[in-house]
Amino acid sequence: MAEEKSAPLAELREVKKHYQLGKVTVPAVRGVTLEVTPGEFLALAGPSGSGKTTLLNLLGFLDTPTEGEVVLDGTVSNGLSAAELALLRRQKIGFVFQSFNLIPVLDAYENVELPLLLLDGWPVERRKEAIMQLLGEVGLQGMEHRRPGELSGGQQQRVAVARALVKNPAFVLADEPTANLDSKTGEGILQLMKQMNKEHGTTFIFSTHDKQVMDFADRLVNLLDGKIV
Repeated sequence: MAEEKSAPLAELREVKKHYQLGKVTVPAVRGVTLEVTPGEFLALAGPSGSGKTTLLNLLGFLDTPTEGEVVLDGTVSNGLSAAELALLRRQKIGFVFQSFNLIPVLDAYENVELPLLLLDGWPVERRKEAIMQLLGEVGLQGMEHRRPGELSGGQQQRVAVARALVKNPAFVLADEPTANLDSKTGEGILQLMKQMNKEHGTTFIFSTHDKQVMDFADRLVNLLDGKIV
């Protein structure tokens, strides 16, 4: 009996994205079709300008396609209002950025707590349990009251990973997550995310041009000039 294929968690269906710069139309993505299944550890790879960050933004409902459809967990982004897109992002998607994007006046605990404050159904004790467990898992036990300025770059990115995972998202999007880290620290962050992928079944999608990240990926999607090659 053939193994049943998992339903896609996210899909791009003949997606095109154009940007208007004055009178010039710039095609960033040129007809991409892609399926992401639950539990994947996938990298979108390519040089600068290949369209990988645009694809990540489309998958994260941070942007909408000029043509085609983006589908997350059965929901098509086309036609949704800004408020509906924002709600889906809050509920289903975690983000990790190359610049960490932590709030400097909040400590590690408060930065991780932030996504939960935007969601219903997370009373104080449940929030505390989830946050402390994740800070322990990412190796920051005892550092919960340090602000970003008191943490190294690698530690800040660990806070960002915990923040992305704390609400149990459908998937985590990581845009060049090791770009501002040295190679050893970057490898540690990748090993951490791989561990989270294995232990929690969390789907990770990266954009990268870093060979180290590509080597960690279970599946590599190569992009060039807005197309999969």
